[in-house]
Amino acid sequence: MSCLQTIQDYGLRSLGIGERLLPKSDFTLCEQFTLIGSGMIWNVYFGIMALATGFFLATALAVGKASSNKWLRKPSEWFIFLFRGSPLFIQFFFAYFLFLSLKKSNPMFDAFTSAWLGALIVLFLNTAAYTGEIFYGALRSIPKGDIEAADAYGMSGWARFRRIVWPTMLRLAWPAYTNEAIFLFHATTLVFFSAFPAWQQRGDALYYASYFADKTFNPFIPYPILAFYFILLTLVIVGGFGLINKHLNRHLPVAKRAKMRFKLNLAR
Repeated sequence: MSCLQTIQDYGLRSLGIGERLLPKSDFTLCEQFTLIGSGMIWNVYFGIMALATGFFLATALAVGKASSNKWLRKPSEWFIFLFRGSPLFIQFFFAYFLFLSLKKSNPMFDAFTSAWLGALIVLFLNTAAYTGEIFYGALRSIPKGDIEAADAYGMSGWARFRRIVWPTMLRLAWPAYTNEAIFLFHATTLVFFSAFPAWQQRGDALYYASYFADKTFNPFIPYPILAFYFILLTLVIVGGFGLINKHLNRHLPVAKRAKMRFKLNLAR
């Protein structure tokens, strides 16, 4: 089988398109690249959907935590503490068995036991908590002069938040938020290794890498391929977030523009 034929057969297998069965023997390098790359579709899906939805909840959590009203502040503080204080791996387990129990009482929760929805909800809540704390720190760092200038122009309430507070918060938080986005994409590899089962062997990139490592007893080929894909994905994230960061700081002098800095997270 040529490499082009392998790509046609296995390129979208993680979505159920193409060959139904995984190769059993005589694994080629092209098969490993193709199947692990096919699994990356799920990692990208989880990462993009969790970031897109978690961003708005994170903004609400940051505003709630910074509020002087305790009925808004306390729930935000508890939510952030709960998800930042427990391991993501445990959150997957807890959510799966919670959804499984709800499914037994009501069939409408059936979809929640699938990774595409159940695991996505966990990632959404988890990244919202971490991002909410980042945004809260940025809110506290907004220069008083910006607020005073808004007051001088007669801005208050929603107008001041929309035109001054929120853009400044994003500008200050963006470098740290970029690191959170990178780590979230890396964390998507935990989905099919926590509790949510891979339906019909349609797992993510780590699922396929583990399959090849188990079958060949050689982890030094599939796992470096997996790392290669994630390095490429990280470069794409850095490039995309870098463009947004440049846009957010476009009004500042060049010397004062915030530069992207990346810190290696060894544990979460």
